[in-house]
This record gives sequence, C-alpha cells and structure tokens, in this order.
Amino acid sequence: MPERDNSVMRLIRKPVSGVLKFIFSRALLFLLLILVELALLYSILTWFRSNLMLFTAIQLLLMIGVFFYLWNCTMDATSKMTWLLVLAIVPVPGSILLLYTRTDIGQRFVRRRLLQFTALCRRKLVQEPSLLKAPQILESGTESLHHYLNRSGAYPLYRNTQTQYFSSGEATFDAMLEELRKAEEFIFLEFFIIAEGQMWGQILPILAEKAAAGVDVRVMYDGICEITTLSFDYSRRLQRLGIKSKPFSRLRPLVTTTYNNRDHRKLLVIDNKVAFTGGINLADEYINRIDRFGHWKDAAVMVKGDGATSFTAMFLQLWNITEREPVWDPYLQKQAAPAGDGFVMPYGDSPVDPYRAGENVYIDILSRARSYVYIMTPYLVLDNKLENALLFAAQRGVDIRILLPGVPDKKLTYALAKSHYRQLLFSGVQVYEYTPGFLHGKVFVSDDEKAVVGTINLDYRSLYHHYECGAYLYGCSCIADIKKDFENTLKQCRRVTPETIRNERLFYKVAGAIVKPFAPLL
Repeated sequence: MPERDNSVMRLIRKPVSGVLKFIFSRALLFLLLILVELALLYSILTWFRSNLMLFTAIQLLLMIGVFFYLWNCTMDATSKMTWLLVLAIVPVPGSILLLYTRTDIGQRFVRRRLLQFTALCRRKLVQEPSLLKAPQILESGTESLHHYLNRSGAYPLYRNTQTQYFSSGEATFDAMLEELRKAEEFIFLEFFIIAEGQMWGQILPILAEKAAAGVDVRVMYDGICEITTLSFDYSRRLQRLGIKSKPFSRLRPLVTTTYNNRDHRKLLVIDNKVAFTGGINLADEYINRIDRFGHWKDAAVMVKGDGATSFTAMFLQLWNITEREPVWDPYLQKQAAPAGDGFVMPYGDSPVDPYRAGENVYIDILSRARSYVYIMTPYLVLDNKLENALLFAAQRGVDIRILLPGVPDKKLTYALAKSHYRQLLFSGVQVYEYTPGFLHGKVFVSDDEKAVVGTINLDYRSLYHHYECGAYLYGCSCIADIKKDFENTLKQCRRVTPETIRNERLFYKVAGAIVKPFAPLL
C-alpha cells in the first residue's frame, strides 16, 4: 500500500485496547446502565413474588389480555405460536416482553420520518407509464409486482439500465474500486459491516482522495459495528478526512426496540449513475483475504443507468432520518443513461411499515414460476407463508433447488435450517450444501427471465426485522450469468437426501427441534 494510504489508515485506525480504556469507555457506561435497568426489573419481580395472591391475580388478567391481543393482532401465525409458548413458560416476563416489543419504543419517530420520505420519493421518482404496458411486463406479472412495491415504497420499474452480475466478493470488489475512482459528484456507502483490513484499507484512501477533491462522500454503517469491528468514535475519525459519516441506530444505554431493527443493507451508489448491492460487506472474509468458515461464496449485482436512482433514494431515506434539513434534489438528478437489455426494479424493505416486501417478492416469484426457481441463501429459517410457497411450487412440478452453506457461521441457525429439510424433500424441493465453506449470496433466479440479487436472507431477521434492499431483474442478459453461477456452484455441493438427514449429527437434530419453536425470536 502506498505511503499516503498507510497514513490515512493510521489516522482513523482503532486504538489499542486496554484496561484503562475500557474503564473510561462508553461500553462500560452502557453495561452499567443496563445492569441498573435489570436490577430495577428484578426488584419489581421480587415484589410480585412477595405478594403472591396479588401476583396471581395480575398474572391471570395479564395472560387473558395478552391472549386476546395476540389473537387479534396482525402478527404472522408462526410468531403468534412462539409467543404463546413463551407466555406458557414465563407468563409475566413474557407478557411484559411482548407488550414492550409491540409498543415500538423509540421507533415512532423513525416510522413517521420514513413515511414522509416515502411519500416525497413517490413524487420525485416518477414511473414511466409506457413500461408498465409492455406485453412482457403484463404477462409476467411484473406490473402487478410493481403495483405492490409502490404501495410499500417508491420503486419505479426502469428500462434504461445495464446490469452486471458478480459471482464472488473478489470480482465485486475489483469493480467497486474501478467505479469509485471515476466518482465526480458523490459517493454513498451504506453497509451492515465495515471492518478494518485489506478491503477497507484499499477503499478508504480513494474515499479520502475524492473527498479532498470536493466529491460528497458519505459512509453509513450499522451501529453494531461500534462494539464489534470499529471504535465508537469512528465516524468522527472519518470526518477528519472530509468524509461525512454516521452509524445507523447507534447503540445507547437505553432499553428500546430500535436495536432489533438493524441496517442490513449493502449498498454503494456513485453519482446517481451506478449502484452495487448484494451480500458483500466491507470486510476481508468477503473477498477471502482471511479464512473464517472455509471459502466464502458471495454474489452481487451492479446497475448502471436510471435504476441507480432508486438506490440513491434508499440511501437518502435512512441518512436523512437524523438530518434537520434533508436535501434530495441535487442527488436525484437524472443522468445520461445507457440502453438496457431488460427491466430493473430496485426495492427496499423496512421493518417499520406493515409490508413484508422482501418476503412477498420471493413468494411472487415462486407462485408465478413455470419451470424452475433456483435459490442461494446462507440461512433457511422459514415462516409458514414462505414454507408453503416453496412446498406448493415444488408440488405443482416446479424445479425448486436451494443452495445453503456447508460450513455454518452460526450453528443454531444452521440447525434450524436443517429442521426444514425433511418437509422440503418430501414435497420435491432439492436442497444442497456448499462443501468448500460458507455460502453468503442472496439470489433467486427463475425461468431464465426473472431474478433477484440483494441482501435479503430467508430468515426472520431479514424478512421481518431488518432494513434490506435488492434488485428485481426481468429479461436482463445477466440472468443467464446468474443461472450459470448457480449451476457451477451446484457442482461443488453435496445433495441432501433422506439418508444424509438420518445420519446428521445428533447436535443438529436435537438443537433444531428445541430451537425451532423459538425461531421468530432469534
């Protein structure tokens, strides 16, 4: 790395940890305040136990009230069953926890702002009506899907957009570096994870150089990074380089439901001309510079042209939540766009609205598939709706194949995935595990004409609790590349069969059975 690059990294590198640093750190304050809150809760529960008759009466009334609340609320059926089980085991703490999570403490401001921003973006991102009347769009159901997505957000269907699929983190990284060097007006980065290392060490000097040249550079990362990969003052360190930066939903010593809704997006937008999304975070394991769980298999897509505008808007929606005077228009100006060979519809998913866009796009693909649906996902923790969609598609003759990791990053989640195997195989779904290591791509491809590449896993975290994004592709030439990547990856996988299920490790069998009823809480 050039000397200037090294100086940039030294300026913002996380300082060496030590005992004194921890004693005077925000992390210790956070821990102490949480302990105070837990002590207060314990004292309340102790009071209840010392007043048994009153406690029993309160418990009964609370249970009845919560039961009727669960029966009538809009929560999905699987989650209702989980909460009923929790209430049966620990009635009072379970009731308090349920009511606490449903009150959305700390989320009302975010919800109100995002509703305002969504309405604003509907006015700024105008749909070209003629695209929705194209025969192939009507016949494929894409027009209906567009109608749904524009109830949940502001996501036009675009034509003048080129797409390129990347079958690895390494290929994605090379393309990102190339496009970053071309930036002239702005660079927006929004990633779930940023970690210091070789990958970030090559990106950061480019960002600093562009910021010094007058390019508007912004970096947003999920607040959990501040306790895992970055120092709590990392955003200020970036600002010394002229880079605007903020963590999304920074961890604070307060009990709030906002911590359950992480920013899981991986998004890079440059000059409203080009955008990247997919499974790749900005950490070395994603480009196999370090080995954590064997070979890391990932996927991403780059869009050039009009489709980048939706990703620009998605970034600004979350960035502007904490801005006193949000600015939109300079960044949403339409740029000269290349001719595309298909249709692209970027979209996002938010946990603070009543829609489940990520899940419903997947279900729409499954329900309309005629020949096949091939799926890559690192996690398989299904609710009833998505599981039924998979089973029904397979039972009506669609070739459903799912690729999962062969080496897990989370053993309990891996056990949950395996708990679905028997039912899937019985209905005709083919399941494979990627033997070289960890498969992290989030990809659907169907019938040689439709695909989704994005950040949305097949688990409760992604489908219900996180901010996510993806690109819906129809008729794009890169769909052939996505299918080819699936077929090449399939050659490196072991197929799950009834025999492999019988011979599965006892830990996964037992853990999957025990944890499955609590899957919506994980």
